[in-house]
Amino acid sequence: MRIIPAIDIIEGKCVRLTKGDYSTKKIYNENPLEVAKQFESAGIEYLHLVDLDGAKAQRIINYKVLEQIASKTSLKIDFGGGLRANEDLHIAFNSGAKQITGGSIAVNDAKTFEGWIEKYGGTKIILGADCLDEKIAISGWQKKSHLNVIPFIKEYQKKHVQYVICTDISKDGMLEGPSIELYKKIINECSNSDGQSIKLIASGGVTSINDLNQLEDLGCEAVIIGKALYEGEISLRDLETHF
Repeated sequence: MRIIPAIDIIEGKCVRLTKGDYSTKKIYNENPLEVAKQFESAGIEYLHLVDLDGAKAQRIINYKVLEQIASKTSLKIDFGGGLRANEDLHIAFNSGAKQITGGSIAVNDAKTFEGWIEKYGGTKIILGADCLDEKIAISGWQKKSHLNVIPFIKEYQKKHVQYVICTDISKDGMLEGPSIELYKKIINECSNSDGQSIKLIASGGVTSINDLNQLEDLGCEAVIIGKALYEGEISLRDLETHF
């Protein structure tokens, strides 16, 4: 199972929110590159980079941070937040993203998102399926849609999406453990015609090495860790030892 630390960006700074609420913003470092280099030094290979300003503004904003991290580390970055137009996508890939995550656009403009999958392939375009009470949330989690998470994922599986990031928003930043039952359900129910399940990237609530072990046993392809790293609940040394 891949371990993917998260860096969330507001005004060029490394922050964390609780349950996606912008009013709970806590700044952990003024320099995201410094944080990324610490991850790299600990043997981490992947990074989940989120443009929270972009998510709110509905266009890419913090691409300079992406560019800096991509050019000054060897981390493989998946980038999300505010990607709505083809131009946003070009900027993200040209700035060094290896993958991008589309959430709101997959709900609001399925035609464009499907075009991205066709053009770049199901490995470079990750489906963002963040939810609250199993309903997909959009616009930086500010709005809840009417779409149920499992049918939503299944629909995009038919269009050859391979990777899905799913955050249970009620767990995000709470340090109370991940949404094991939800992930179990997704893995069990979202298989393609060959019986291959979706590559599920779990996110939200991870607090301990035990949580990581449970997610690995469940069959998650990867897990994103945010606040637990920043608050010292899980150390980079722990990750080096166990993963």
